[in-house]
Amino acid sequence: MKSRKMDIIYEDKDLLVVNKPAGLLCVGTDKEKIRTLYHEAYEYVHKKNKNNRIFIVHRLDRDTSGLVLFAKSEKLKRYFQDNWNNIAKTRKYYAVVEGCVKNDSGHIQEYLTEDKTLHTYATDKLHGYLAITDYKVLKKSKNYSILEIDIKTGRKNQIRVAMSNLGHPIIGDKKYGSTKNPIRHMCLHHQTLKVLLPNGKEQTFEAKIPSYFSIFK
Repeated sequence: MKSRKMDIIYEDKDLLVVNKPAGLLCVGTDKEKIRTLYHEAYEYVHKKNKNNRIFIVHRLDRDTSGLVLFAKSEKLKRYFQDNWNNIAKTRKYYAVVEGCVKNDSGHIQEYLTEDKTLHTYATDKLHGYLAITDYKVLKKSKNYSILEIDIKTGRKNQIRVAMSNLGHPIIGDKKYGSTKNPIRHMCLHHQTLKVLLPNGKEQTFEAKIPSYFSIFK
């Protein structure tokens, strides 16, 4: 397999931040263990020193592109994961959805759960986990709308479900109701991540929007 050069956004002795392309798994599955972002990150740090370690802090869906944070120690990974919703101060996504979104901004609060087929859906407070999604319309037309989405929680498929329930599924997201896919990718990109570091300082990372999104501009 031909190796792909990782798009490294930031690196220091503690952190590695990578811009994941759409179509690449974050971690392995029973069917695919090698072609993953984690494997690429592992190979990258291992080439520098075979004793180096790497831990993925959070994940993106396979067809979502954008920022993924890795920790270089298990202690730092636990620091992030144990209180991720408070440590991740900003998680902004760039998305293109079907149709013309009526309101220029919105706040979506729902409770999500998952069925046996791994399909996430909204339910009541007793049976689901709180998911908070804010959005702002950057541009809209009759056929599509470009949104900046800021999530306050990190539930599985949260943005995809929120947009689908709004009646405007993310373009390319067939699983949650999209009927269009002009770029052969789901139009969702993790663009901005601001985290609170153990030293009390905040650090912000940015990933450029993939060029194929330009078809909608």
